Amino acid sequence: MNTEPKWLKHAKTYLGTAEIPGKATAPVIARWLSELKSWWQDDEQPWCGTFVAAVLRESGLPVAKHWYRARDWMNWGIPLDTPALGCVVVYERTGGGHVGFVVGTDVLGRVMTLGGNQGNRVFIAPFDSVRVLGYRWPADRVAELLAAGKLPLIQSNGQSSTGEA
Repeated sequence: MNTEPKWLKHAKTYLGTAEIPGKATAPVIARWLSELKSWWQDDEQPWCGTFVAAVLRESGLPVAKHWYRARDWMNWGIPLDTPALGCVVVYERTGGGHVGFVVGTDVLGRVMTLGGNQGNRVFIAPFDSVRVLGYRWPADRVAELLAAGKLPLIQSNGQSSTGEA
């Protein structure tokens, strides 16, 4: 039986949160940036790390030192050899990286990822596993890792994600 970690349940409450095109910034994203003490306050900058950091912080967990850099999440928590429900996943991307939470796999074996700035919104999208740099878990939450169980199979839209920052 799968037990969803509390931070993943919390992350799902933000599904659909989206950027506002142009100079305006989505209020939720502006709040995250303010609470994380960011030196920028707009949603035109890549904000996948902002989303992950905000969710973990609001769930009472530590965040990566350089939470705004997707690849810095590889220095956070403890490494996992395989994905677990709710783990942080870091992807390689041209020009940087991408970070989100694992919510399952699809029939093609792609990693279903709940992340921010996926198509400019918080969304669940399939990612090719060859892009995975690593999976990470909060160092002090081993009990939740043991309860996470097998990843669920989730229906995807058939298109691997390429629209993230």
